[in-house]
Amino acid sequence: MAEAVVLYPSPPIGHLLAMVELGKLLLSHRPSLSIHILIATPPYQAESTAPYIAAVSSTIPSIVFHKLPKVTLLPSTDVTHHEFLTFEVLRLSNPNVHETLLSISKDYKVHAFIMDFFCTVAFKVAVDLSIPPYFFYTSGVATLCSFFYLPTLHNNTTKSFKELNLLLNIPGVPPVPSADMPKPVLDRNDQVYHIFINNSMYLPKSAGIIINSFESLEPRAIKAIRDGLCVPDGPTPPLYCIGPLIDDVDRRSGARSNAAGEGALDDCLMWLDKQPSKSVVFLCFGSLGLFSAQQLKEIAEGLERSEQRFLWVVRNPPLENLSVAIKEQSEPDLNTLLPMGFLERTKERGKVVKSWAPQVAVLNHDSIGGFVTHCGWNSVLESVCAGVPMVAWPLYAEQRFNRVLLVEEMKIALPMVESETGFVDSSEVEKRVRELMEWEQGKLVRERTVAMKHAAKAAMSEGGSSRLALAKLFESWKKE
Repeated sequence: MAEAVVLYPSPPIGHLLAMVELGKLLLSHRPSLSIHILIATPPYQAESTAPYIAAVSSTIPSIVFHKLPKVTLLPSTDVTHHEFLTFEVLRLSNPNVHETLLSISKDYKVHAFIMDFFCTVAFKVAVDLSIPPYFFYTSGVATLCSFFYLPTLHNNTTKSFKELNLLLNIPGVPPVPSADMPKPVLDRNDQVYHIFINNSMYLPKSAGIIINSFESLEPRAIKAIRDGLCVPDGPTPPLYCIGPLIDDVDRRSGARSNAAGEGALDDCLMWLDKQPSKSVVFLCFGSLGLFSAQQLKEIAEGLERSEQRFLWVVRNPPLENLSVAIKEQSEPDLNTLLPMGFLERTKERGKVVKSWAPQVAVLNHDSIGGFVTHCGWNSVLESVCAGVPMVAWPLYAEQRFNRVLLVEEMKIALPMVESETGFVDSSEVEKRVRELMEWEQGKLVRERTVAMKHAAKAAMSEGGSSRLALAKLFESWKKE
């Protein structure tokens, strides 16, 4: 029988991108393999991934997408809680996952069912069909340490992390303020917290964990997992660090047409071509990140006073009590959102683009000297691979945890420091941008990031640590 691997990503575009890159990597090692990717219809921006999926399908015939039937959510479902929405869609999709896996298994020898951590609910489906279950963890090894260790932390306290106000000692990770744990697990009374606890307990039961990171970037966290320190009461599965996987086509334009995406690409790059080397700071906050109108004005004032060149991606503020962009947004009116006269006063050294920019292409442009980022893991890896130092400004998910790692452990970012309410004033924006682009601390972070760029390239080269890890993964399938 022909050989296949089935991948099951979480619906958000960032998770899908990483999973597709994993599929490409598997094919590069074994071109005869057939890659099948199950697509659960997301509970928000349902068609936002369609252009990207169509582009992959048209260029890589060995990657086959299986769109699962749309599920019906209960009327009482909290539509403002995007993590719970995602988990509900995945839970209700389980019968469809079973049917699709069964169908694929009739025509192929399925070596592995590789699921996103969010998709743990499908673990039992794979086991019932005697298909080895693997996880593909789309964030860093250190956050994986925290989820391996989460049941232990849960049993050691009766309080929520947001109430503890202390430093947590997690194996392989620098001391983490309890309030900087991944956002979905801050409140133990939230139903999503208990889903994460349950998912964490399945990690050690898997046949292995594949992760989008590399040995040189997170050596301490990798050693802690492999030494069994994160699962004190049981065995730890094999860890395969096969990254960094970067979407070099940069199709995060979501529902935009290809023409609109290409227009934005040309517009950004033509402007950057006119700027001096390493002179521009790039501000972009992921596929879901949003700021209030007042926060946008503070960012503008800080950028203007910093006197630095900048390229800034601006979206409309959130609507309907949503903190992230889980609904399609209209184009922002920059003249209304930004301070009066800002665009005119900064036109010689700054460019503001609406809603989207080709992030990978921008980061790899010679004019870019710094990146203000939301600390999403894909963005972190893209910045590392481009050798661009960061200012870490987390917004949601595990990003506050990532900031601790980027600043304290990896030393490839400076922290943006917010108030207790999460607001960042213009003086902090000005200070951090200047510090990154002009001061000694920024120079040290830049040198460290460039070194990591070379380490990333070595990891993915022939004989590098990530290539060896990939070979070991295939060897485990051969043994099976």
